[in-house]
Order: sequence, then structure tokens, then C-alpha cells
Amino acid sequence: MGPTFNFLKRTFVGVIFLLLYCEVLIFYFVQMNCSWPSLDPSKSDETIPSSTEKPLKIMVLADTHLLGSKRGHWLDKLRREWQMYRAFQTAITLHNPELVFVLGDLMDEGHICSEKEFDYYIDRFYNLFSVPDGTKMYVVVGNHDIGFHYRISPYLQKRFEKGFKSPPVQLVSLRGNHFVLVNSMALEGDGCFLCQPAEVELRNIEKILKCSKNSTKGCDPSLTLPKYSRPILMQHYPLYRESDKECTDFDAAPMPEKEELFRENWECLSKEATYQILKQVQPRLALSGHTHHGCTRQLPIGGIEITIPSFSWRNKNNPNYALVRISTDNCFFLVAKCLNLIKTNNFFVVR
Repeated sequence: MGPTFNFLKRTFVGVIFLLLYCEVLIFYFVQMNCSWPSLDPSKSDETIPSSTEKPLKIMVLADTHLLGSKRGHWLDKLRREWQMYRAFQTAITLHNPELVFVLGDLMDEGHICSEKEFDYYIDRFYNLFSVPDGTKMYVVVGNHDIGFHYRISPYLQKRFEKGFKSPPVQLVSLRGNHFVLVNSMALEGDGCFLCQPAEVELRNIEKILKCSKNSTKGCDPSLTLPKYSRPILMQHYPLYRESDKECTDFDAAPMPEKEELFRENWECLSKEATYQILKQVQPRLALSGHTHHGCTRQLPIGGIEITIPSFSWRNKNNPNYALVRISTDNCFFLVAKCLNLIKTNNFFVVR
């Protein structure tokens, strides 16, 4: 009995340690390789007064696609949500960001689910992606949350806005850094119930930014920010591009998928909407999701656009998130993409 008991005890302890390592500790070992990028003082924008404020640290992820009752097996849902929970909570513990942005498609079936299931979605999302008191989270809406433009109803739009406190357009500011959050499906330009108010709000934000930058005479004090810096644009759709062909990121779409042409207002914004929002907001950085793959490219007005891949292993075998460090007096910023575990044939490997 003694040797048998000792063998069973060692086996039990070994199994427990293996589970602990594979389901918890390995997330720390992988994500400890990623850290906040350091800003380069030589790249400061001399046209903007220097600031004594410390740089802002933000974390960005996209396309969590929490499964619903109609698509996907319950075991698949359980597994994916546990993976995202561990990956996210590990990132929060290690990096302690001040702001977290989730760039749409929080849910997989938000556009077709019942009111009861939508409430369940809200509870699950905030349980899986809970943040500490010192961290603020903002989300933007995606097409899986309320549908593509043609099928969005006032009911679906209001339900998401109320449930996730996410209006179609909003300006968020912290320590002189400004973020413009936009509902991509509200940029169709057809004067619908969703597009018209969004256009009005974008014009208002455009005026606020112009008054803050130039201190234009005649500007209402309420339309002036305490400190101006070029904003950061946050939305679900990427800005217009023909395809992902020119994307060379390690997490870019594979061939031949990256050569597939994008349809305007489906895989990306339209040319017209892209031109308009760049003109109004003039971002130094544009962050987006939607394609489930990574991409970095130059903006025609200066600055860059970064498309963040899906955070779910169901959509991407090497999901990741971005750490962004921003300064008001830095004409640029630095972005680090933090790799999670890599999935290959249902096994995880560390690279």
C-alpha cells in the first residue's frame, strides 16, 4: 500500500502542477517578455508646449467575440473564455495600464441575441475583462455587436450604448491626451438615424480640436481643451485600404487571404468616410480591429494606423494586444504588440 499510495500521490501532485502551469503560469511566462515601450525625447513635437505630465499607458485589444447560444459548442465557449480571461488578467497584473480600449465585436451574436442573452453577455464581458479601480475601460461597437449598417435598428444601437456606456461618438481626454471613439457603422453618410447624429458630433469634436490647437478668437471657452495634442482615433473598422497585401506585421493575414480585396463599409471604411474623418480628427495614431489580423501602415496626413488582431484563439492562432505609451509633447508614441500563447493544432507553444 505504501509504494502505491506514494505513486498516486506523486501522480496527483504532478497533474495539479501541470494544470497550474498550462492554465495559469504559462501566461505569465509568455507575457513577461513584453513591457511598456520607452518614448524617444528627440521626437518631441516642438510646435506643442512641453508637458510635465508623465506619459499615459494604455492597453488595446479587439474582437473578443464572446460566443452565444446559436454558434459554437459550449465546450468551445468555455475554453475560449478561460483563455481570454487568463490572458487579459495576466496582462492587467503585469502591465497595470491606466486605460483599456476594446475595439468592437465584444460579442459574436450581439446583433441577433435576445434581451435576456444580451444582459448575460454584459455580465460575462465585465467578469472576464474586469479591471482594477485605478484602470478605466472604454469600448467601441462592432458589427457583431449591433449588425452591419443595413440591419442596425434604433433598438440594437440603444441597447449596446446603454449596456456598455458607449455612445456612437465620444471624446475622451486624460492628461492632455485625447481619444476620439467612433461607431464605424455610423459613417455610411446616408443621413440615417445613426449617421446624422454621429456626423453632428464629429463636427463638434472637430471644432473643439481646432479651437484648442489654434486658440481661435471667437471660440467658446467650453469648446477649448485645457491642452491640445493630436488625438488618437479608435474604431472597429480599419480606414480604407484595398487589401492587407502591403501588411508585413508578424500577425498579418496569411496568403492568399491578405490579397483578397476589401469591400468599402464591409471590411473597411469607405474612401469618402476615411477622407472625411482624417480631415476632421487629424489623428497621430488610428487604431482599429475587425479583420482579425494585424497591420501597420502610414497615414496620408502623417502618423500611422495599426489594426489590432483578434484577442480570441478562435479567430487567430497568435492573438495579441497592444501596449501604447503616449505623451502630449511627443509627436509620436510607441506601440508594443504583446504576443499571447501560439496555438498549433490545439497545442500551445512558447516562442
